[in-house]
Amino acid sequence: MAEKAPGGVQSVERVFELLELITDAGGDVTLSELSSSTDLPLPTIHRLLRTLVTLGYIRQLPNRRYALGPRLIRLGEGANKQLGALARPQLKSLVDRLGETANMAVLDSDMVIYVAQVPSLHSMRMFTEVGRRAHTHATGVGKAILAQLDDDTVRGIIQRSGMPTPTPKSIGDIDTLLLDLKLIRERGYSIDEEEQEIGVRCFAMAVPNAPTPTAISVSGPVSRVDQSFAERAVPLLREAAQTISDELNQS
Repeated sequence: MAEKAPGGVQSVERVFELLELITDAGGDVTLSELSSSTDLPLPTIHRLLRTLVTLGYIRQLPNRRYALGPRLIRLGEGANKQLGALARPQLKSLVDRLGETANMAVLDSDMVIYVAQVPSLHSMRMFTEVGRRAHTHATGVGKAILAQLDDDTVRGIIQRSGMPTPTPKSIGDIDTLLLDLKLIRERGYSIDEEEQEIGVRCFAMAVPNAPTPTAISVSGPVSRVDQSFAERAVPLLREAAQTISDELNQS
C-alpha cells in the first residue's frame, strides 16, 4: 500500500488505499475483509465503495463481494502504453547489442501482460504480441516477477490462476515452482527453458523498485540463446532494468 502523501487530500488517499487493498487481495474482497485490512471506519469504507461502484471503478458481484471495475481497464491500458514507451529505448539497446527480441511485461490480475516489445532482425525470432496475457509460472518475465514476492503471495497467485503446462517442459506443480524461484532469487535472473514454447529460451530480470511488478527479457531460438549468450545478456539486462527503474522513480 502506498504511503500517505504529505499534504495530500485524505479522501483521495483513502480511495486509492481501497483500490490497492482490493488489488492485493487478487481483485475481489468482502466488506469485512476490507475492514480488517485498514483502519478506516466501516461507514467510510462503505461510502467510498458506493461512490466507486457508481463511477464504474468497482463493481459489486452477485455474492456481494467487491471487485475491480471495468473503467480501471482504460486507465491501466493507458499506463501500460506509457510504461512501454518509457522502456522502449532500453529494449532497443538490448536488441542492438544482443540481436534477439526484447520484451517488457507487468503483473496484472495474477497474469503477466506484455506491454512492450522490440523484435529481433533475424528471420527466425521470438514474437509475442503486445497486450498478450500469459501465466506467470510458464514465462521468464513471470517467474522473474514471482521471485520478487514471498512464497505465500506466489501460492495465492497460482491458486487463483492455475498452472497449465503449454509444453512438456513447463512447471506443473507449486513445489517445483517455489524451488525454481529460490534459485532465481539467488542468481538474480530467471530462465524460461522452452516452458512457454518448444525451441525458445528466454532470460528475464525484474525491474527493481518498479511501482508495479515489472520484468524485461530477451528471447530467441535455443540454438542462438545458449550459455555464452547468457554471459553477455545478463549484465546487459541488469543494466537496462536499473536504467528503467531510475527513470520510473525520478521525482
